[in-house]
Amino acid sequence: MSTPAGATESGSARRGSDAFERGTTPPPPTEAGMLGTAQKKSFWRVLWTQREYLLLSLPCIAFFIVFHYVPIYGLTIAFKDFGFGDTLASAPWVGFRWFIEFLNSMFFWRVLRNTVVLSLLTLVVGFPIPIMFALVVNEITAKGFKRTLQTVSYMPHFISTVIVVGILFNFFSVQHGYVNGIRALMGLDKIHFLLEPRYFRALYVGSEIWQNFGWSSIIYIAAMSSINPELYEAAYIDGGTKRQQMWYVTLPGIRPTIVIILIFTVGNMMNVGFEKILLLYNPSVYEVADVIQTYVYRRGLKEFQWSFAAAIGLFNSLINFGLLLLANTISRRLNQATLW
Repeated sequence: MSTPAGATESGSARRGSDAFERGTTPPPPTEAGMLGTAQKKSFWRVLWTQREYLLLSLPCIAFFIVFHYVPIYGLTIAFKDFGFGDTLASAPWVGFRWFIEFLNSMFFWRVLRNTVVLSLLTLVVGFPIPIMFALVVNEITAKGFKRTLQTVSYMPHFISTVIVVGILFNFFSVQHGYVNGIRALMGLDKIHFLLEPRYFRALYVGSEIWQNFGWSSIIYIAAMSSINPELYEAAYIDGGTKRQQMWYVTLPGIRPTIVIILIFTVGNMMNVGFEKILLLYNPSVYEVADVIQTYVYRRGLKEFQWSFAAAIGLFNSLINFGLLLLANTISRRLNQATLW
């Protein structure tokens, strides 16, 4: 006996509805689901089209994973009593013992003060110099002289720290230093520049500026090249002098770059030039030259107190991280460029 067509369609619809209610039949795709699927397909499609660049970036990614992320596990020794024969798993936990010992150490305020003072001097004196040098270079029209000046200013950056310290010894030592030799020819007494604490900070900051100002100016010169030349033409038509063009056109044009570099510099303030200080200082200038990194070196490598040194290093890194957050927050509130 045949069944009417309408009854058959009604029964099929009823069975489909019952199956949907029982959960045996998936619900129809929604707009959000379709959009998510399209985004996933688009993501994998982009990865496939950019596969050559991703392959080129794999060594860099591997470098950061191996040398920056994997060693983070080693920070656990800052909370352990790690010694000869111990492993990261077998060393006993001591909590914040090493942090407390460092804070109560008789050298804590000395190394903290010296680190902050040297960092602030380098920042206050050294940070504006690359900007001013870039402004001068940007105004030079003779291409040959401009390239020569830039090359000469970059060269000290590629000199090793050992050579730079050797140059300082050649200039300022008592026995064979050029400065004291000139003073002797003039009938003046020789000065122990490298042994007297009052000269150490000037030597360190001056050598840091000489070694890095040319290299640091590259990014500012690059930022100046992106400024619209029509702005200079408008300033010239309005009667603006070169100084006024630099003040009202060039500096505002590179202000975001200056702010970003300043944030990075503030976030790295507690990391002073460890190698240079280690090679340049001696017990007679410890009072003004001993910084956190050199103190870590003496306690960690020379006295084999690895857990104590790791705790101090972690303490120093946390201060840098806090300074970075503070600088970025202040820049955001001033409506300037920020990192995030």
